[in-house]
Amino acid sequence: MGFFGTYLYDGQRWTAHEDDPPPPATEPWLMVNIYDSDIATVVYQPQGRGSGVAYLGFTPRTYFEDDEASPPTDVVREAMGLADWWMWRGRGEGEVEHAVKASELLGYLAHDQDPEEIELDDEENVVDLDDADVFVEVKAARFLEALDLPIPEFFSD
Repeated sequence: MGFFGTYLYDGQRWTAHEDDPPPPATEPWLMVNIYDSDIATVVYQPQGRGSGVAYLGFTPRTYFEDDEASPPTDVVREAMGLADWWMWRGRGEGEVEHAVKASELLGYLAHDQDPEEIELDDEENVVDLDDADVFVEVKAARFLEALDLPIPEFFSD
């Protein structure tokens, strides 16, 4: 059984949070919902150029092999929106810094995949994979560091 948890960053600290409905926190806020160490849903406001929802690990469409599980992903759009969110927090100035941050964040975001894309080859060993490719909470911690956010202590419990 993997890790499960939903956490809200309200601009000052992380708190455990129920996933639904969205939090009544003052913007900007960011919520991370980790599902079974495989999917991390990142919900953020204000959304800027993004939709306000991004995924780490797998998208629900890929994980559940169901196109109805989530809307199609646009990782470039979400990376731009998350870079907007990062800048609203006073972390960068100008389009060059925004583009660099968006490019960095893009590397963390999950895109919709054909299920055959995620099958391990017979010769590929799970031991050879990076921890962030096995446990989404590791990827989420690295993603949060890229956003200049503290890592919730819940991730290490």
